[in-house]
Amino acid sequence: MTYDRLVCANCAAPVSEGRCPVCRANRERLQQENNFLAGLNPMALIALLAVLIAAVALLAHQTA
Repeated sequence: MTYDRLVCANCAAPVSEGRCPVCRANRERLQQENNFLAGLNPMALIALLAVLIAAVALLAHQTA
């Protein structure tokens, strides 16, 4: 989940606006954790893993 959809429990404003110290701290933390796989939901990760396993199985079958 991206931080632009989160609502702060402290000030009830979007975290992406950074209105209070809690929002700003969480916005900074989420920006530091932002990497390629962090933005994917679990179903997308499972699908990616299934495609990777299928590709490896296909390569193994071709070499045998």
